[in-house]
Formats: sequence, C-alpha cells, structure tokens
Amino acid sequence: MKILHVITGLASGGAERQLQLVLRHLPPEHRCEVATLTNPGTVAAALRADGVTVHDLAMRGNRDLAVLPRLTRLIRSGGYDLVHTHLYRAGLYGRLAARLAGVRPVVATEHSLQPGVIEGRPTSRGVKALYLAAERLGTVTIAVSGQVAGTLGDWGVPPARVHLLPNGIDAARYELPTASRYALRQNLRAALGLPQQAWVVGAVGRLVPGKRFHVLIDALAELRTVAERHPALREPWLLLVGAGPERAALEQHAERLGVGATVLFTGEREDVPDLLAAIDVLAAPSAEETFGLTVLEALAAGLPVRHSACPALDGLGPQAAPEAVRLPSEPAAYAAALRELWSRRSAALPQPPAVRHYDITRIAAELGALYDRLAPPADTAGRRRRAGAGV
Repeated sequence: MKILHVITGLASGGAERQLQLVLRHLPPEHRCEVATLTNPGTVAAALRADGVTVHDLAMRGNRDLAVLPRLTRLIRSGGYDLVHTHLYRAGLYGRLAARLAGVRPVVATEHSLQPGVIEGRPTSRGVKALYLAAERLGTVTIAVSGQVAGTLGDWGVPPARVHLLPNGIDAARYELPTASRYALRQNLRAALGLPQQAWVVGAVGRLVPGKRFHVLIDALAELRTVAERHPALREPWLLLVGAGPERAALEQHAERLGVGATVLFTGEREDVPDLLAAIDVLAAPSAEETFGLTVLEALAAGLPVRHSACPALDGLGPQAAPEAVRLPSEPAAYAAALRELWSRRSAALPQPPAVRHYDITRIAAELGALYDRLAPPADTAGRRRRAGAGV
C-alpha cells in the first residue's frame, strides 16, 4: 500500500516529530511519502535521512491557493492508495486535493484541537465552518486523546467518523545505561554551556504564549533568591528547548528579573531525547494540551515531571506515572514544587507504566490496521491504475 502524508510544515514540533516516529515503525507493507505545504525544516531533513521521500509544495501563505493544483497533481501522479493529513491547513488542502485526484480513503489526524483553540489560535466561526466542510471530504478523523475526541464531538463531527488513537513513544530510545547517560549528560552540558554541577530545569515546546514558559522564568527567579541564601544548593538554571515568536519576549522577561544569564535558549533541536539527559526535571506549565507528548518523553528518560496539563495521563490512575505531578500553572506553585526536588539525586528513574501504555510499536500497528480496513491491499493495483490514469 502506498500512502501520502500531507502536513502543514516540517519544523520540529510535536505533530511533526510524531509523524517521523510513526513512519519509522509502520509495518513495512505500508510505503509512505510525505508532502509538506511549507517550511521543510529539520524534520524534513531527518525524514530524508531515514529514506523517506519528502515533497516540498512551497506554499507561500495561508491563501496561496496555487498549492491545491500542485498537491492534486502530486496525488494523481503518485498512485497513492490513501492520503493521511496532519494539522489544520494540510487538512483543508489535503482532503480536497485527494478528492479531486480520485483517492477516496482519506485519514486526518487531529493533533491540536482544544475548546475554542486550534493549533494555539482562537477558532472563529469561519475557521470552524472550513474545518467541518473539509472533514466531510475525508473518511476518518483520528483524535490523539479523549479530550480531542470530545472537542470534535462538540463541534458536530459524528462519533462514527472519529477514531481514537493516541500518540506513541519509542520507549527504548530513552533508556540508557547509567554510565552512558552520565557521559552524555557531561558532553551535552559542556556543548550547551551549562555548568556541570548546575541543577537544570528543562522545558520543551514551541515558544508561544499558550506554553506559558514565563511561569518557569518567574519560578527560576524565586529559586535564585533561595540559592543566594543557601550556597550549598546547586545553582538553578532553566533550559528552554524550542523556537517560536515568543523568544524575544521571554528573553526580555528573564533580563528584567535578573536571571537572563541562567536561562538558556537552544532554539529548534532534533536531538530532544538526548537533551533530556542534560536536565534534572522537566517542567511543562501549559494549562491546555491535546496530548502531552513531552511529559511522556521525559518520563521515558527517567526524569521527574511537574506539569499543568497532560491528557495522555488522564484516566490512567496515579500509579501509571507517580513521578508526574500536576500543578496549577502559576509561578508560586512551580517554585514550591521545584524546591522540593532541588536536593534530589540525578539518577534516572525507572520508566513508569504510562510509557509502556503508549509504546509506538503498538500504536503504529493499530494505524496500519486502520489503513488496511480503509484501503484493502487487494484493491491496491486497481486503485493505482485508476489514479495514474487521472480518474
């Protein structure tokens, strides 16, 4: 079976990295290519390094309608059996292009839908109307969490068209022998300019207002005040991994509070699993998430986690991730919680049951089974001939 994944962009975000991970673990009979509407960033390079064909459609903006015939031609000429879209813009253009190209089985994964918000932006009536119109052109919409499935239902998407399939995590990628983890930690800290003996709070995500990373800068300022009175404590630092429009504002905020020298911005990185070895605790102050993949990654890496939203953990019970503690998204709450961890040793914690629950091998196999139900392999040859003929 030949599948085209259509995604809005390929910068290093959660949806983009999840696509890369899924493609690595899909059963081999599913041959995948990727089309990005815009921004063929670091994930595009990583996909190509994995041997995946990536098509850059060079979309110039949200209203660049010329991308539609380009995408339609690609789908028609590529002989794809199924199209799978990711993110809002790709969902709009990808579903319509697939219909125009004669490919009926269309899957869309909804990664970032929250009540009143999609991909971090408020949803107007127009946005919702476009979304629902495009959704009707598809076959199935995958919700990555129960929260997303509920929002789709509230919007009017029939439950029969929604398939709940969570994101997955490659748990083995994060497990390291103690000696290897220590060496990696030392090397990374030296490369990043972090003091070897510092106590490092880490955060991962796009630098946008919804992630509320200013909460961690405020909390760091409180920790620095405590450190001045207790010199035996390790020096607290904050490592922010990600890029986005809020970077300048966050840098200025840190400077105003006098902690700019101990807040390190890495920009966009592809080595997030390795970077987790350089920190002592993962903090995620976003008050609203659709899944919470970064929380799971940190738990897989053996880190304690303090977070404000993680639908992936909701409903699993407290024993599924005892080292993941939920907090209000406020500086005082994070400062207090981080102080409790400050003197803890940095040895890796065992992976909790929640990590095994979201094993990528199982998730990818279930996705492959969904593909087979929608586009049975027995129909593949005929469907490709029809697509190649321009039907």
